[in-house]
Amino acid sequence: MSAPWLVVGLGNPEPRYARNRHNIGRMVIDLLVGRTGATLSRHRTRARVAEVRLGLLPGGAPGPRAVLAEPTAFMNVSGGPVRALTQFYGLGAERLLVIHDDLDLPEHTLRLKRGGGEGGHNGLRSVSQALGTRDYARLRVGIGRPPGRQDVADFVLTDLPPRSRAQWGVTLEQAADAVQAVVLEGLERAQAVLHAP
Repeated sequence: MSAPWLVVGLGNPEPRYARNRHNIGRMVIDLLVGRTGATLSRHRTRARVAEVRLGLLPGGAPGPRAVLAEPTAFMNVSGGPVRALTQFYGLGAERLLVIHDDLDLPEHTLRLKRGGGEGGHNGLRSVSQALGTRDYARLRVGIGRPPGRQDVADFVLTDLPPRSRAQWGVTLEQAADAVQAVVLEGLERAQAVLHAP
């Protein structure tokens, strides 16, 4: 049996941040947990965790194992809990998928990749520093750039706009589908499907 994927949604833990752009990763985890009927439980790694099976295999058998996690630490210090999760489950960076908001992608754009820089994202920087590598998979969820001269920190810590909630609902479902594809078919196949024109 192959090792499970560890899927981590980055964000801030307090309820007041729940609908912020910066909490996109946690929103996707919440969707995936809801799809499986599981619940997130507090874990000694400073995270909330659900051990699940995602999707269905041909013939209808339950899909592969995955660990869905949301660090309970704030975004900028997410690395410690992520490292602790990889150690607890005995997983290397090759079985880690981190979901995060991305200013450099237009709103509602999804991109899967392995490795690369952090693009100024402090949560990713913390994860890379804690793991000692950038060579892990990421699902980038585009939130676009702030309008006018709005400060980036203010922008990422504001809620998703009510006028586009329906579209964000679709985007989050597509992001959850992409995660499920990674777990079921592997990163390269999921990338090919997600990035197809």
